[in-house]
Amino acid sequence: MDQDSPQRLRIAVLGPVRAWCDGSPLDLGPVRQQAVLAALVLRPGTLVSYDQLLDDVWGGQPPKSGRRVLPSYVYRLRKVLDAEDTGRSESVIRSGGDGYRFVLDGLQVDVTELAERVGAAQHARTSGDLGTAMDRFSEALDLFRGEPLAGLPGPFAQGERQRLSQRLRAIQQERLECLVLLGRSADALDDLAALSASDPYDESLTALRMRALYGSGRQAAALSAYQDMCERLRDELGVDPGEELRRVHQAVLRQDEEQLLGPAVVPAAAVQPLPRPRPHRTVNELPGDAGPLIGRERELALLTELSPPEYVSVVAVDGAAGVGKTALVVRAAHELRSHYPDGCLFVDLRAHSTERQRLAPQRALRRLLRSIGAADSEVPYDLDELTAAWRAATSSLRLLLVLDDALGTQQIRPLLPAGPGSKVLVAGRRRLAGLDAERRVTLETLATGNAVSLLRHIVGDDRAGREPEATQELVRLCEGLPLALRIAGTRLQTRPAWTLAYLVDRMAGDEHRLGELSTGDRSVEAAFRLSYDQLPPKQQRGFRALGLAPTVEFDPLTPAAMLGWSSRDAEQTLESLVDTSLLQQPRPGRYRMHDLVRVHARQLAEASSDEAGAARTAAFRLYLDAGRITSDWGPSGFPTGPPITGAPFADWHEADRWLEAGNGELVDVVGHAAALGEADYACWIAEALSDYFERRGRYHERRTALEIALAHADEATDRRMAPALRNCMGMTDMYQARYQQAHAWFTEALHLSRRGTHPHEEAQALTGLGAAEVNLGRAERGIPHLTAAVDLSQRLEHPWTTAMALGVLGMFHHSQRRSQEALACLADACTYAEKNGRPRMLARALICAADVRLDLGHYGEAKDLLHRAADLLEQVGDVLLHTLTLTRLGTAEQGVGNLSAAVALHQQALSQQRTLSPLTNPHYVRLEMHIRCRLGRTFSAAGSVHEARKQFQTALALPEASAYPEEQAPAIAGLEECDERGWW
Repeated sequence: MDQDSPQRLRIAVLGPVRAWCDGSPLDLGPVRQQAVLAALVLRPGTLVSYDQLLDDVWGGQPPKSGRRVLPSYVYRLRKVLDAEDTGRSESVIRSGGDGYRFVLDGLQVDVTELAERVGAAQHARTSGDLGTAMDRFSEALDLFRGEPLAGLPGPFAQGERQRLSQRLRAIQQERLECLVLLGRSADALDDLAALSASDPYDESLTALRMRALYGSGRQAAALSAYQDMCERLRDELGVDPGEELRRVHQAVLRQDEEQLLGPAVVPAAAVQPLPRPRPHRTVNELPGDAGPLIGRERELALLTELSPPEYVSVVAVDGAAGVGKTALVVRAAHELRSHYPDGCLFVDLRAHSTERQRLAPQRALRRLLRSIGAADSEVPYDLDELTAAWRAATSSLRLLLVLDDALGTQQIRPLLPAGPGSKVLVAGRRRLAGLDAERRVTLETLATGNAVSLLRHIVGDDRAGREPEATQELVRLCEGLPLALRIAGTRLQTRPAWTLAYLVDRMAGDEHRLGELSTGDRSVEAAFRLSYDQLPPKQQRGFRALGLAPTVEFDPLTPAAMLGWSSRDAEQTLESLVDTSLLQQPRPGRYRMHDLVRVHARQLAEASSDEAGAARTAAFRLYLDAGRITSDWGPSGFPTGPPITGAPFADWHEADRWLEAGNGELVDVVGHAAALGEADYACWIAEALSDYFERRGRYHERRTALEIALAHADEATDRRMAPALRNCMGMTDMYQARYQQAHAWFTEALHLSRRGTHPHEEAQALTGLGAAEVNLGRAERGIPHLTAAVDLSQRLEHPWTTAMALGVLGMFHHSQRRSQEALACLADACTYAEKNGRPRMLARALICAADVRLDLGHYGEAKDLLHRAADLLEQVGDVLLHTLTLTRLGTAEQGVGNLSAAVALHQQALSQQRTLSPLTNPHYVRLEMHIRCRLGRTFSAAGSVHEARKQFQTALALPEASAYPEEQAPAIAGLEECDERGWW
């Protein structure tokens, strides 16, 4: 498209609210923002006041922010809908007075298109062109993609939903009347029956249905329909039928065909070429369309897209047991039915039937041939002959074929029709990779909002509305699985005395959960078991082990460790389980189980206690080994617990990357071990992951894991864990500048380590106590602790603790202007850090040593140390320490006269500082002040007084800047110096 051509914007409200620009979907934001858009779009050109919009979207419960929320919504909508650089006066949403109005110029809105299509249809009908009228009505109906304004809150959306739904019914009725007047009454009957069932008191629909029944040669059925309506009206509403219905009744009695079916007409299609031959009767074998299809608008739209007429189109739908595949394909088939005049066929292939034998292709073909009119005597028995006969019989037909509960490609291929323009919808639990499908749709469980809507539909809005929290919890326990939700809803329907909270209580605990999801002949557990029983033994074993995985998501390494397999074997098994829909793949290389499937897998695994115990221990060992390998503490940092043997990681980098892929679920591993009574593993893993969490600034996760483990430390057989976890908690508080709390943890750890004779933890506690005392301004108390920590850790040959204690001691000497003592301590710290072998530990020591040299004016030496530290920190990806290193390197460059390089380094440090999270980094503001003060001094040295002043002012204006007097002082001093030098 030409860069200067205007963007084409389309907005749809006849279904979920959607928008596209040049065919690309747009993100319209949260549902209330969409509701604001709908309230404006459906009043085009009308100024809608703020108060009216608030009432439209929130009703009697306006937001606490009042009118202020509307400009934020409108701003975001303009950003999405308007072309770049569009001014407010040209926006699709214009401000005016005390509100907003929506401008339709150049836009496509489906409600406007609907009015145009309906108008064209009604004009064609008035002109007597019934064929064209029916086509235009069908095109109008195609604009509806589900319930109008689906999911939008507020009284305006509710009112418009009802209005547009009534409009839909009216258009459907007008189209069906065209069919009757065209002499195609039989084609209208199924849709009329469905419409009448949705509103059993609609007399006009009953009148039209009576005319269609009469036109199909079923006069007695037409009279029976009238009698049923009369009884319903009298018994339930106490009224008699209206004039229109009585008039149609009399016309049926008189057999007045002109009044019932209209004057004889010649359809517009009659002047076109004759259609290809059809079977002697149109077949419709589709099962009934049961209940609403909630939350499947996108998938339904994909299935109901019209396919090119040149070839047979195949669409495959896969998904887990109970996810609603059959309901989806049946609904799609009903919506597509009018496009396939030669018949709609349905075959249940029974791949997972508990009562009936799986349907072989031969049996399915014989059924299909009989459905399109072949006599039994004409149907062969050999599969090849049956396939040839089916293809010959369908070569001139345009059919819609639904194949449900399919097992494999070989079962399906012989059943594909040969007629160009035919369509096949295949549904099954397996992903049929060998099937040439035009489109594939994987059906996932329902999102929470849609799952709640489905449950409310089943149990009733009033009942669910009385227990909103129990409703949400029941949806969570059912994990959005439609089968589980329908079974739970049915149990509540058939037990009116039960509350939703009562059923939730009955489902508490995995041992009861699946048992409660069973009613009549429907059972979630039975559905899962059928899928499991069809797996080969190796896949069954893999499936059972996955039920014991300590995280929701996992990669092939976890089952490989649990089963003693290679990663390749594990990955092949995982991929095969994905193909059977027993496993999901949220992103490449990562897998997960639906929660209810995991419960089932765990129950199967626990039936063999030895197998389950070994698999669980192997999984915990994997996480323990990864944490210890990647920790800066090194092998000597973990004197108790199982030694690292046979870990699948080449080095600490690989272990670090594996833990990072686990993202936010690492704490769950600790919780899982604790819940299973594995106190030792819970404590060991929490300790092992502490350093990993700290390196990434994930202090909340570190604290949570440690708190879980600490609650079980007394149950652990490893008595070192009691002081060790307290040391870890103390370090967490130190990193978050909670020095008093840290002091308390280290004091407890020191007491427990001495009482239990754990010298390793004693050294750690002494180091932590010394650092806490120094930071609390009580150095005279801290120095003896640090000196004792150095002596003890040296005797224990623990380089990490030695380097840490020497580093704190060296920086204390530096603060007291004892430079030589500081340099000696920090040189020893670097030696022990190098012995430890971890780049981050060494980088810390190098930075501290460089700080002393910077203060002494030894800029060249400091620069060399900082370059080395920066290289090390880039290896480990420590953004915070790398940022500190860059700004110090800038000061070193300034010291040797490279002012432009110094400015660039400070600015690079500022850019990196902004990538940190102020929520997880307690020194976020202080760090920015620190960098800006250094940058200001560099600008000042370069004679850029204006730029220097700006940096000092920005540092002082930061939120909570007054909380950091050590950074405030140089900023104030820098400003005073700028004032003395003036603006030149």
